[in-house]
Amino acid sequence: MKVPMLDLSEQYATLRDEILQTLDEVMKSSRFILGDNVKKLEQDVATYSNVPYGIGVANGSDALHIALQASGITAGDEVITTPFTFFATAGAIARCNATPVFVDIDPVTFNIDPAKIEEKINDKTKAIMPVHLYGQSSDMDPIMEIAKKHNLYVIEDAAQAIGATYKGNTVGQLSDAATYSFFPTKNLGAYGDAGMIVTKHEDLAEKMRVIRVHGSKPKYYHHVLGYNSRLDEMQAAILNVKFPHLNDWSEKRRNIANRYTELLKASLGDKIVTPVEVEGNYHVFHQYTIRVEKRDELQKFLGEQGVSTMIYYPQPLHLQPVFKDLGYKEGDFPITEKAAKEAISLPMFPELTEEQQQYVVECVTKFYQ
Repeated sequence: MKVPMLDLSEQYATLRDEILQTLDEVMKSSRFILGDNVKKLEQDVATYSNVPYGIGVANGSDALHIALQASGITAGDEVITTPFTFFATAGAIARCNATPVFVDIDPVTFNIDPAKIEEKINDKTKAIMPVHLYGQSSDMDPIMEIAKKHNLYVIEDAAQAIGATYKGNTVGQLSDAATYSFFPTKNLGAYGDAGMIVTKHEDLAEKMRVIRVHGSKPKYYHHVLGYNSRLDEMQAAILNVKFPHLNDWSEKRRNIANRYTELLKASLGDKIVTPVEVEGNYHVFHQYTIRVEKRDELQKFLGEQGVSTMIYYPQPLHLQPVFKDLGYKEGDFPITEKAAKEAISLPMFPELTEEQQQYVVECVTKFYQ
């Protein structure tokens, strides 16, 4: 049996007629930049996040950069974040000519450990950027308390976590801003690059809108150094078709995750570590990530059996060559480094069948037995 890491074909087949119709409408309108589809998506995603403002941008990486720039992050500033995430998180900080300051993670959730944040704060610290990795919110209450105490911005990297909640609060509701990626593989994915920022602050929202169009307002009058980062009208139209299905897809992901956990625990017990949904959280399982011994050998074996897997992330950010001048070394963040050697993500998408899941678990079990 072949089990892909992700298969978008069935989702497209279900929505094909509606998607083609809405794209045809965009073509007929001849309105391709910041049109009605973008405005609708901005409002719907903002409302979904329980905040008043949504700002559509070209991709999730730009969303992070624009949110930081609008918050005044600039050269000489420091932003605290996690070393166990996709490069874009720290890359956005560096693109502001600021310095990413890393903090080790919680071994259960893979998210930043709030208990280790305050010791890294100094006069240069201007913001905290937690990442809601794999679809589960970071522990936001202590993060917000620390930020309030030290007058810091909090910008959530929610690229993998649209729809996730924390103690009844949606992603983006507690902080100054949150960013989403609509990369095709995400829980709500476009058919190309797309992203969005949501915020409860009107002044930040206005700054973000200006930055995404070369820093101009009105057109051809430039007050800040922005750049071209507009959410494409056709991608917004596709996302508007998909958006009403998001909650249903999230529930299917959760059901798949629960089934994985039940099957894996029944066959392997404590030989592997399955994901934990922290009490009070609503985990949307962008990925189903387990921790195992002999991770690389397992991945090779599963590939030979036709099971696709992914490793997010094999090299932590503090050990990336591009950040060597920051002075970090191996051993600085032991929990992160251990996770990077043990974490492997199994196939996860709403249309994954029970038969496919059983085969995946049979293969994992066969390897360890």
